[in-house]
This record gives sequence, structure tokens and C-alpha cells, in this order.
Amino acid sequence: MTETDTPVAAPRERNRHKILTLAVIVLLVPLVIFSLWTWVTLGYSYSRGERGGFVQKLSKKGWLCKTWEGELAMANLPGTMPEIFRFTVRNDSIAGEIEKDVGKRVSLSYDQHRGIPTSCFGETEYFVTAVRAVQP
Repeated sequence: MTETDTPVAAPRERNRHKILTLAVIVLLVPLVIFSLWTWVTLGYSYSRGERGGFVQKLSKKGWLCKTWEGELAMANLPGTMPEIFRFTVRNDSIAGEIEKDVGKRVSLSYDQHRGIPTSCFGETEYFVTAVRAVQP
């Protein structure tokens, strides 16, 4: 067997393979990190609560990712300036229930998800999970 009979990869091929591997790693690692971070922030609830007031506004917004965004006016005493609670609804059936109650007193149950990496999932960190009409 001579030296020319042994298969040896050309240096060019090895360099191309290294560059391709590096490019895949550079693109894949940030994508995996972003996906894991999104999964954790949307899967873990920082806090849960309930707020009551009058639904002032509810609209479906977004260029690419459409979410329901709304405002709840919370007034402690009649005649005082209401505090505005901004919220996001990702479920169309819950948004439909809230739409029926716009202008009425309601109680919204929500989960707070902090650190969501993009506004594509919602403009606020408060995601409404249930709505209940409150009789005056």
C-alpha cells in the first residue's frame, strides 16, 4: 500500500466542515436559548391575582402576532380618578366574554409572567385567565 492509496480529507474540505459546524452552532444556540427562555417565562407564573373594575377597552392588536389587549378602570371611591390596569388576553373565548361585559363591572383573574422576551406574546405581563361579571 502506498501513500497515495490512503484516503485523506483535503484541507479545504476540513475547513469548510468547520465553518459549517460553527455557523450551525452560532445560529442554533441562540435559538435554543430563546426558545427555552420563552417556554419558562410563559410556563411559570410569577404571581396570580384578581382585579375588579370596569372594562374600558378591548381590542385585537399586533402586526404578526395578534393578541387581545385591554384596559380595566379600577376606582376605589366614586368620583375619584380610576387606576388603569392594562392586560392581555390570549384566549379568544375569554376575550369574547370580556367583550360582552365592556362598560360593566367585572372581576378579572390573571397570571403575571415576567421577563417575556418579546411583545409578540402580549404587550403586558398580565394575562387574563378568567372573567366574572360582578353585580353592583
